[in-house]
Amino acid sequence: MNVVDSSAWLEYFADGRNASFFATPIEDLSRLVVPTLTLFEVLRRVLQQRDENDALQAVAIMQQGLVVDLDDSLVLAAARISVEEKLPMADSVILATAREYDATLWTQDADFKGMRKVKYRKRQK
Repeated sequence: MNVVDSSAWLEYFADGRNASFFATPIEDLSRLVVPTLTLFEVLRRVLQQRDENDALQAVAIMQQGLVVDLDDSLVLAAARISVEEKLPMADSVILATAREYDATLWTQDADFKGMRKVKYRKRQK
């Protein structure tokens, strides 16, 4: 299973330099897990940079994976992860979701660099 964080989704949608690295987990829909928080972050950013139509198209693509709601179990796990790993809330929720599904987390976020079951690619300018 794969969880793709917001930075990686945005890179993919923008066809940035790391887009091909993230294409593999994004396009493997049968193994794609999408935290609802990631839907929020991507929708917000695309709305800021483009328009509502583009934002809704991005979310529709994301919703082809297994969308996972933030429930009380994930909240408790995320809070523990936040304290243990010293991560902000959103990162903790995404990591908790990945761990819940025994998924690999794909990211450009340096906060995850070196963590178990994380595929990190440095953001390219």
